[in-house]
Amino acid sequence: MCGIAGWADLGRDLTQEADGAEAMVRTMACRGPDASGMNVGTHAVLGHRRLSIIDLEGGRQPMSEPLGGGSEVVLSYSGEVYNFPELREQLRSHGHTFRTRSDTEVVLRAYLQWGPDFVERLNGMFGFALWDGRAERLLLVRDRLGIKPVYVARLGGGVLFGSEPKAILAHPEFSAAVDPTGLADMLGLIKSPGMTPFRGMEEVPPGHVVTYDRNGLRSRRYWQLTRQPHGDDLDTAARTVRELLEDTVRRQLVADVPLCSLLSGGLDSSVLTALASAAEARSGGEPVRSFAVDFVGADTDFRASEFRPERDSPYALEVARHLGTEHRVIELAAHELMDDDARRSVLRAHDLPLTFGDVDTSLHLLFRGIRQHSTVALSGESADEVFGGYLWFHDPAAIAADRFPWLSRMQLITPDLLAPGFRAATRFDEHRADSYRQAIDGVEHLPEDDAHERRMREISHLNLTRWLPVLLDRKDRLSMAAGLEVRVPFCDHRLVEYVYNTPWHIKAPGGEPKGLLKQAAADLLPRSVLDRRKSPYPTTADLLYEKDLRTRVRSLLERRSSPAFDVVDATGLSRLLRQPEGYFNTQLRRNSMETALFLDEWMRGHGGLSA
Repeated sequence: MCGIAGWADLGRDLTQEADGAEAMVRTMACRGPDASGMNVGTHAVLGHRRLSIIDLEGGRQPMSEPLGGGSEVVLSYSGEVYNFPELREQLRSHGHTFRTRSDTEVVLRAYLQWGPDFVERLNGMFGFALWDGRAERLLLVRDRLGIKPVYVARLGGGVLFGSEPKAILAHPEFSAAVDPTGLADMLGLIKSPGMTPFRGMEEVPPGHVVTYDRNGLRSRRYWQLTRQPHGDDLDTAARTVRELLEDTVRRQLVADVPLCSLLSGGLDSSVLTALASAAEARSGGEPVRSFAVDFVGADTDFRASEFRPERDSPYALEVARHLGTEHRVIELAAHELMDDDARRSVLRAHDLPLTFGDVDTSLHLLFRGIRQHSTVALSGESADEVFGGYLWFHDPAAIAADRFPWLSRMQLITPDLLAPGFRAATRFDEHRADSYRQAIDGVEHLPEDDAHERRMREISHLNLTRWLPVLLDRKDRLSMAAGLEVRVPFCDHRLVEYVYNTPWHIKAPGGEPKGLLKQAAADLLPRSVLDRRKSPYPTTADLLYEKDLRTRVRSLLERRSSPAFDVVDATGLSRLLRQPEGYFNTQLRRNSMETALFLDEWMRGHGGLSA
């Protein structure tokens, strides 16, 4: 896994201006601590920071191929293409020879063989830039689900690009103005495709290729969720899901560095750990390494709720013993979650005031701990979106509501805590409603779908296209800031396409959340894990954390000149603090205060709202 950054401009000689691109590349060191490189051409500079995973010596980047006449094709690539062995054999049959064992070279030669449509042949997670000197054309490519990020911004007649906003913000000629509508979109958990809180900067949407050439800048979608007939019964669907998962996990175990599994003891991570253990056993490999997080004092501090009914640790240990993994628990104390450096690391990793508070801090600290032992980790992220596991998939009120379903249980900041001027200027409520309707309009249905099937397909589509990207972006930023590559097998597009088109009564037979996945994995795990209720990523219930949070918010309120109050209502924040001690013992109740604090620091770094 790596970080990319660069600059293309057909109207400037960039060989004389490479310093700007070099500054951009330096910001990606967190994503690529092992090596760096730049390819400087007349009209394009491609930079790269590498986290070495496959072919540690041969996969250096940017990678180029001379084409004669002084032109070349250059690739700066981040991600993994899991079907690269098959593609390499296909390319060999077309006469290509290979200098390395890396998937990077396979991607480069796939473009040379098949042109811009080559991306449709790739199975994996990727975000990369490819410069074709013959056509004077830059391609920015992002994987289908948006696992790996790519950002782009216009600069004069050219474009800047990078894996994260910080790369573009580092260019000396780019002005980092805060866009109010983009900020409202982020705070509202709307995730409008391409939108960012920075004026003039866009995110390459999942499943898109952005092209820059003499005809300007344009975007093409190469993949989207489509509605297809599905005739399989439950048993057939379960077998198909199992086969797809086995193949996906087998492919995603390929690495030349230590690999592990994130094991919470929930269904999703346990299924992947079981499949990985079985695959390693078949190949004569070592026991899978597994990691879990817990909090000091959680055995006495934990309080069950509908949102989080029980602790993870007992189940994670049960699965680890059942599978024989080499299991480690990384235990975090409240003072580590309150540490200023840790909180700032999360803000730097995000580049945005998007935080789920101690969830993000603990996740980043977990990744740091794992990185001492492994470089690659498998994660169960996206299984809830694919198989319908969240509570809002099964809550009649959330299903019937004319809004994004996750807002019934998850918000960064409640609308009543937004400053009235900001809420009015951004048309916050109207923007969220309009975005919801636009998202719904993009869902395809078949004539035979009844009303319930249509609605559940809409809920699934919304989760996969608007909610999942928020979580994938979060996991990418916090893991890569620790130099850890996280792979997400449930995001394999073949699995996503198949399950998306599975009727709801098969996906959730008898109304059972993720019933299809449970049947596919019935022989892999203890019954207690298969029957376990959904429990989100854990958070601390230590009162010390709540007290620290209150102290930070009081300090913010004493500084009424903070630019955060252009966005957050100070009176509402003061009223929130009057809740009794213990009220903020859950992440959901803390989110608004955490967001206000992040907004304060982020906006002081980037300036106030632009007009």
